Amino acid sequence: MRKIVAELLTKDAFSPFGDVIEAEEGASFPINNGKTQRFHDLAKVDVVGENARVLVSIARGQPYEFPLALKMVERHPLGSQAFVPLVARPFLVVVCPDEGGRPGGPRAFVTKPGQGVNYARNTWHGVLTPIGEEQDFLIVDRGGDGQNLEEFFFSDPYEIHLPEQR
Repeated sequence: MRKIVAELLTKDAFSPFGDVIEAEEGASFPINNGKTQRFHDLAKVDVVGENARVLVSIARGQPYEFPLALKMVERHPLGSQAFVPLVARPFLVVVCPDEGGRPGGPRAFVTKPGQGVNYARNTWHGVLTPIGEEQDFLIVDRGGDGQNLEEFFFSDPYEIHLPEQR
């Protein structure tokens, strides 16, 4: 197996694949008579196609063992897909650049507790991968007509390792 060590998730590193969703003071303003701070416009929700609509769901993911054998990635050609943790725990994010309609070499990221991601439409990515314990996520993605899931199975899986603890 080909080894990949996950890196910490940053907006710059992830920008070719979508948006990092996190509460940052620079993108916020007070609402509700100053009692609430709104972190505004954190991701581009992108849905296209017949009867397209935005879905909001909750998913409960089970943790994976590491090192992780990455055998498959998927993408959604008709809409973006966001995952926002509902508890402040990290999770693994795997993405691949598109190379002629097939996934290129994967990159793996570990989120900071509380960070979420929004995969841009047509971005190859791994499945929801909690680390250590069960975790709930808010999902924002596309519903509607049409085939919005493509899967790709690697003939030679990758082995994903978490970064060394400091």
